[in-house]
Formats: sequence, C-alpha cells, structure tokens
Amino acid sequence: MTAATPHERPRGTRSTRRQFLLGGAVAGVGAAAAIGLDQVLNRGGEPDAPLAAAGDPPLNGTSVVPFHGIHQAGIDTDAQAHATFVALDLNADVDRDGLRRLLRILSDDAARLSQGMPALADTEPELATAPGRLTVTFGFGPGLVARARPDAPVWLRPLPAFAIDRLQPEVCDGDLLLQIASDDPLTVAHTARMLLKDARSFASVRWLQQGFRRAYGTVSPGTTMRNVFGQVDGTANARPGTAEFDRVVWSDDGWLAGGTSVVVRRIRMDLEGWDRVDAHGREQSVGRTLATGAPLTGAREHDEPDLEAKNALGFPVIADFAHLRRARPDDERQRIFRRSYNYDDVPHAGEVSNSGQIFVSFQADVDAQFTPIQRRLAELDLLNEWTTPIGSAVFAVPPGCAEGGFVGETLFA
Repeated sequence: MTAATPHERPRGTRSTRRQFLLGGAVAGVGAAAAIGLDQVLNRGGEPDAPLAAAGDPPLNGTSVVPFHGIHQAGIDTDAQAHATFVALDLNADVDRDGLRRLLRILSDDAARLSQGMPALADTEPELATAPGRLTVTFGFGPGLVARARPDAPVWLRPLPAFAIDRLQPEVCDGDLLLQIASDDPLTVAHTARMLLKDARSFASVRWLQQGFRRAYGTVSPGTTMRNVFGQVDGTANARPGTAEFDRVVWSDDGWLAGGTSVVVRRIRMDLEGWDRVDAHGREQSVGRTLATGAPLTGAREHDEPDLEAKNALGFPVIADFAHLRRARPDDERQRIFRRSYNYDDVPHAGEVSNSGQIFVSFQADVDAQFTPIQRRLAELDLLNEWTTPIGSAVFAVPPGCAEGGFVGETLFA
C-alpha cells in the first residue's frame, strides 16, 4: 500500500502570503478584525476543536474506551466504523527481554492514544486529540509465544487446509497482531503510524489490511453489520456482557486466562458474479431475507429459524446448502463471536471490484469452536460459489493489564 505525499509550497511563499493577509486585515479594519481573522485562520485556540453550538450533544471524537482492565478492549467493545489490522514479524535478534521491552512500549503508547493523549514521541500530537472510541488489541502468533515460554495453546497454529482456500502467503500468519479500531479513520491511521514507529527496531510489517463498517451515527449501536453482498453478518453472535458471551469468548487457561483467541481470514467476495444472481437465489443461498435479515421461516432478524419447515413441494424452506444452516452448530459449544470488517480495494485490471471481508472471529478455543464450523462450510455452502478465503492467521489474545503493567505480561510469569 502506497501513501501519497502531499505537495507543500516553499516556506518563503507560504509565510509571505500569510503576512500579506494579516497585514492587510490589521491595516484596513484594525485590531478587532485581526482577532476575527485569527479565528478564521484557525489560530488562537484549539486547532482541531469543532465549532459546536451551546447545548449540542458531545461529539463522538471525544469518546474514549478504557485501555486497562481484565480483558483487552476491542473485543466486547461495540465495533467501531474503521479498523486496520497489522501483522508483524519479529526480528531474529529479539529475545525474551527484547520482547518484553517491545510489548511495554506498545502498551504504553496504545494506552495514551486510546485516551486522547499523544504517544511519548508523537511528532503530530494534534492528531491524537480525537480518539473516537479508539481501541488497540494485541494478538500473539506461535513464533512470538515460543520466544517467551515453551508452552502454548495447542490450537495456536495455522488452520487446517480447507478445499475452498486459495491462500496467499502475503496475507497469512504473523508473530504479532495489532487490531486498531476507531470511528475516525484519521485516528486509526495516526495510531498505526505511532505503533509501527515503536516497533520498527524490533519487527517488520508482514501484512496490513484496512476495513470499514457503517459510519458512526448511520445506524443504531449494536445493529448487525452488513457485508458487501448486502447480507446481515453476525446475527447469531452472543451479546457482550452475558454469561453466554463469557463462555464463548474468554479463556480460563493458564497465562491466557482472561484472554481469548482470534482468527483473521481475508475473504474475497465476487461481486460481479453475485450481481448475476436474482434476489430469490441470493436469499436461498444465505437462508435469510436480505431486506431484514430474518430467516426464511421468520419475520424478524433474530427469529429462531425453523430448520424442519417444508415448502409446498416438500423441500426444506431453508435449504441444506444455505449458509445459515451450514454455519449453525448442532453443538452449542461450537459458537464464535464475529467482529468482521468489509474491504474495498483497487480493482485488478479488467475487473470492476476487488472487495470482500476481513473475517474476524473471537473464541476461547479455535480447535473446539471455529474449526468445526469452517469445516462444514468448506464441505457444503452455496456461498462458496462467490467467496474465496485468500488470507488466514491465528493469534492468542492475552488478557488485559492493570495501569502500570503491559499487555502480555502474563506470558513472562
């Protein structure tokens, strides 16, 4: 991904023009006009402070999510509008002590930025003033865990090979995951830059993926996201703060107690092929009404689907190949918590779109919860006609930390 560098005028030209404007204002209308011009030129106050009328509700840019706690933020947090996922590879010379230093530096700056304060060596501190519910979540790959201790969860390894996968190594695996999410894309970009500056002496970027959901304020908080196919995505999720969510997501195993696991899969979605399917065919493939997200046997999104219902010809209303049926576990222990994002990148030559989903799944145990579901989907799911997994990675997500500590300190206990 290449970032464009903004063109800047020579310093002398910029200063002369500003002096001319200020000088003309003072000479023409006096000091009072100069003060007014100061405000127009965004000087003499907080540079990025929005102009809000008295009595207006507080802006979302000032909203903060606590960084410290039993669990890391960014898991049970209501999903923000924008996210960047960065996987890093540790340098060969980073030993156990070096890893501890890296995690302490990253944790300290992530904590500052999430609260609207600049990182310690922040060269653009003005970009840190509007966190917009910023969260930074850390995940550890098998290579990182191995440098700190000999024991790792048995599921901390690449997923089994699935027949539908067309994995590209450049978007797979990694030693350290940074999930950076906020309702403001500039905040996400600035945070990613600060944390990557922290890490550059310890690691290099393996891959970076950017995703989005509906903009903040477009839909009510807690609304199930829609993917680029237009389907609701994540209806069956457990609700954060419930006993069911705690059972599905949080681990109680050793150094990972209070943490979880995350699977990140990059799913390419064939929008051009999807365009050729009529509404009835789309809904049969998904098993839900696209307009409302309701199962084909119900009227509302969260209605319980009737998998035994038959149509007039005696066929199941929700077909055997429908995504709803294939993703639905028979064993209630096979549950996951989806927190995915859409992507929409530059199309390849001759194509109209290059879009899809950054599928993000949190669960206490990958082998027991995620893998059985993915195996069923790989064996029979009509959506496989238009979706292709091209990236895959598994990380252990350590618990949160107390103020003065750092994320991952349990790894060194």
